[in-house]
Amino acid sequence: MLSILQFLVDTAAALLGGLLLLRFWMQAIRVRPPVQIGQFTFTLTDWLVLPLRRLVPGMGGYDWASLIGAFLVVLAASAVLLLGGASGEMVLLGALYRFLNWILYGFMALLIIDAIFSWVNPHAPLAPFVHALNTPILRPIRRVVPPIGGIDLSVLVALVLIQIIQFILRQVFFM
Repeated sequence: MLSILQFLVDTAAALLGGLLLLRFWMQAIRVRPPVQIGQFTFTLTDWLVLPLRRLVPGMGGYDWASLIGAFLVVLAASAVLLLGGASGEMVLLGALYRFLNWILYGFMALLIIDAIFSWVNPHAPLAPFVHALNTPILRPIRRVVPPIGGIDLSVLVALVLIQIIQFILRQVFFM
């Protein structure tokens, strides 16, 4: 029964945390979402972000309340998932590891969705939005790895780099 509770908490936290991270990323790179995506994201996250903005106002053009909200969600989920035998330090380190992994998995998902759109339907209504979300990640890679024979390998390189970062994180957190 405990594993079912942990699964439900992890799933709900990952979805909410993912939306909070998406909200932060959209505002950080100043991408205007399609109406449906924007309404969905803001409706599901306003309950946490708006009160946090009173405590942590946006600075430097970043919506810190969304980012802190995502970390609070992962921290709460980690506390529930590690019920019982974990110290506060273990919960905090586990939450930080999961938070960084959520960010990396979010970027991986955006890159894969962008690649699928480019192959299947580059004129899909969401394609420009997803492409705009990926541009800050891919731009520096495209400077180093130009298209070869008309094929853009920057998405593949970005995915490999993200997996390397995940490997390094595992090594750092679980020596």
